[in-house]
Amino acid sequence: MGNRRYTIKQLPPELRPRERLLAAGPGALSDAELLGLLFGIGSREKTAVELAGHVISEAGSLHGLHNVSVHELMKINGIGEAKACIILAAVELGKRIGMSRGQSRPVVSSPADVNGLLRGQIANLDRENFVAVLLNSKNEVIEVSKVSVGTLSATLVHPREVFKPAIRASAASVILAHNHPSGKVEPSREDKEVTRRMADAAEIIGIEVLDHVILGDGYFSMKEHGLL
Repeated sequence: MGNRRYTIKQLPPELRPRERLLAAGPGALSDAELLGLLFGIGSREKTAVELAGHVISEAGSLHGLHNVSVHELMKINGIGEAKACIILAAVELGKRIGMSRGQSRPVVSSPADVNGLLRGQIANLDRENFVAVLLNSKNEVIEVSKVSVGTLSATLVHPREVFKPAIRASAASVILAHNHPSGKVEPSREDKEVTRRMADAAEIIGIEVLDHVILGDGYFSMKEHGLL
């Protein structure tokens, strides 16, 4: 078993990224699945998707891959020259696509904008997904960073998980958001507690938390209701 090389084809069909992409589109795949699909084959210890997830974790976030070199990538166990080149090629393609779009970054200036940006991504999921929308000084979206999946609590959502990608991306501000699978958007005690913790941490770091928006059948803005 120790020398076995795991491939995506050895996974059950419903778990294979290629089959899921064909059935549900690329938006249904996680960051690790997309990168694992490019790898095709994993290492002796990990499947391609597991290895991809490890690479993203080592970089701090998906955005962190913008700043890595071939040599830094090859220090990661399971990443050789070929996979390092695949990663850098994918990152460079993403950069060029972004540049070709010119000034088409979405601008977020209200809770309604947050709702429009995220509704299709998290509003209808069956588990709570907590994300941070990273903004530049013009309120343009730099990145939507997934922070946690599961019941929102102060123990699961730590400020470092929110602000580490924000610092890496040189974000001027962030908007927090999560979904309520029940559809009811009224904030829980935990929602309010997490909001206060994030706002306190943001004040120290110097990155403003503009709002915390809850998505469900509608949306609820902590800012608009005086809770931030």
